Amino acid sequence: MRALRTFKNRLCLSALLSTIVATNAFAQRALSWQEVRDQFEALNPTLRAGLISVDESKAEEITAYLRPNPNLAVTTDGIQAAPYQGVWQPLKGATISPNISYLHERRHKRELRLRSAQKATAIAVSNQDDLHRTLVSTLRAAFIQVLQEKAILALAKENMAYYDHVLEVNRERFRAGAIAQVDLDRLELQRVIYEADLQTAMESLETAKIQLLMLLNDRTSPDQFDVAGPFDFSPQIPPLDDVRQTALDSRPDLKAAVQAIDKAKTDHQLAIANGSTDPTFAGWWTYNPSFNNPFDNQTIGASVSIPLRIFDRNQGEKLRTKLDIDRSDKLAQAARSQVFSEVDSAYATVESNLILLKPYKERYLQMASRVRDTIAFSYEHGAASLLDFLNSQAEYRSVEINYLNLVASYLDAANQLNEAVGREVIP
Repeated sequence: MRALRTFKNRLCLSALLSTIVATNAFAQRALSWQEVRDQFEALNPTLRAGLISVDESKAEEITAYLRPNPNLAVTTDGIQAAPYQGVWQPLKGATISPNISYLHERRHKRELRLRSAQKATAIAVSNQDDLHRTLVSTLRAAFIQVLQEKAILALAKENMAYYDHVLEVNRERFRAGAIAQVDLDRLELQRVIYEADLQTAMESLETAKIQLLMLLNDRTSPDQFDVAGPFDFSPQIPPLDDVRQTALDSRPDLKAAVQAIDKAKTDHQLAIANGSTDPTFAGWWTYNPSFNNPFDNQTIGASVSIPLRIFDRNQGEKLRTKLDIDRSDKLAQAARSQVFSEVDSAYATVESNLILLKPYKERYLQMASRVRDTIAFSYEHGAASLLDFLNSQAEYRSVEINYLNLVASYLDAANQLNEAVGREVIP
């Protein structure tokens, strides 16, 4: 019975440990770039605030298309100023006359206001797309930073493990009398560099995760958050002319600049329409039995009121909107030039990084590893000096760090190129 109880306890303990491990594994599940982007688009407050501004612009379309309300006026007449047949009855002979009037807007003012508001909404949508473009680029940069720090941390751990193995071998050599105490001490002191690298990498990784979590509006602890993705480069990039054309077709800020020209033209048409006069139509009904004509006790009437357009009070707005067309056109030209500048600059940076990365991957990484292992083997067998051994370790560490930094620079440059184009041209 005791054995059975012990077996059950162990089984329960094993199940509990399995649950804890599974829970930690789920909490530590690394998010892909697409998952990070989806969470960002759903939760980032700046992006969501921009969506609200688009809804506000759509609400202004309703206001722009509103009709003018009719006016209702009621007048009274015939109030007695003296007693009527000896009795004070001031309302005895009073008559009430309702009057209704309506302002008719000519020259399609309502339609032009609606068209202008709709084009303002289109510009707001393009501005929101441009905000999304820049924020996603910032998010991608933070994501790349986390991947870079993870790679540097993995390298620091690898270097530490390799150096600890070398130390253990040389401790055995010291105990066998193959090396002096001072050489072993110098080797032990060199370990502090790898300890510092490891601690710095851990701190940098945590800081990068905090920055990414801030963009995601996520309160998860950095220890419970991780991302995963390829930390490498692609040697092939599209031709510059294709990238330029894609940017002209995709950049939302350039699209907004072109839309601003179209809106300025509509606003100018509206300013001309607003300069026209709008008639006011009115009609009324009156009941007055005091007239001499026995058939005119109840009467109806109508009138049309037309403002005299002696002075053009809208000429300033006409001129302003006309000038705004030219101004919007100049801004669109400047935006186009800015697009070319950003694309060309980012493209040149990507090409420069590729020129440096290819020899690293094809030769220098393998060469540095081979030199390190060869010198370490030679030193262990007394064929190389301690200085040669330490130099080979430092060179390997420097080459590996430079390579990781170059990969990160390439990914950042590719991200800048994607942002400059307005869509992903380098995955």
